[in-house]
Amino acid sequence: MKQTAKEEVAIVMDFLPHGYPFDTRPMHQKTAIAQAIGKNFFTLLELVPKKGEFLQPHEEVYIGEGKRDKIHHIVGKLPLSKLTQTAKMELDFVIEKMVDANEEKFIAFFNKAGPINMRVHQLELLPGIGKKHTLMILEEREEKPFENFDDLKERVKLVPDPKKTIIRRIYAELDDGDKHKLFVRS
Repeated sequence: MKQTAKEEVAIVMDFLPHGYPFDTRPMHQKTAIAQAIGKNFFTLLELVPKKGEFLQPHEEVYIGEGKRDKIHHIVGKLPLSKLTQTAKMELDFVIEKMVDANEEKFIAFFNKAGPINMRVHQLELLPGIGKKHTLMILEEREEKPFENFDDLKERVKLVPDPKKTIIRRIYAELDDGDKHKLFVRS
């Protein structure tokens, strides 16, 4: 049986101390809710904090196996459409920050991405990267692996901004618009 990798740490995007406003249950039956994104696989999650915990946006919380400091349990995965307005606004900032913090991981993707089948390459799944850009990237990485986003932009002329391209792809995957997942675990 194949083990699936799970999120260990999540970043809080919104905290609702009294639960969702549309929850019609009496106040004493409502639980606090946090909407968060997993730090490794960009999994959108609904979390229930321990009683008395007040979480802040951008706070990192441990959600892995074993003793959790602030999180009582994980309700489950959230579709992008179920995020609160606050969480949606924070998502832009949080994803950009996560891509910046993991630039080596994303540059490694540009350096190692391969074909999906005879007609389509993984690089072509990135918004704005077509066959011409893919060929240019493959030729340049053959000469020497890319060191960072700036190196890629410098060596592959007219390529869309690699950081923005990665961010757009993450959004597309979060929106379940594609069966091929490059960065988001389903």
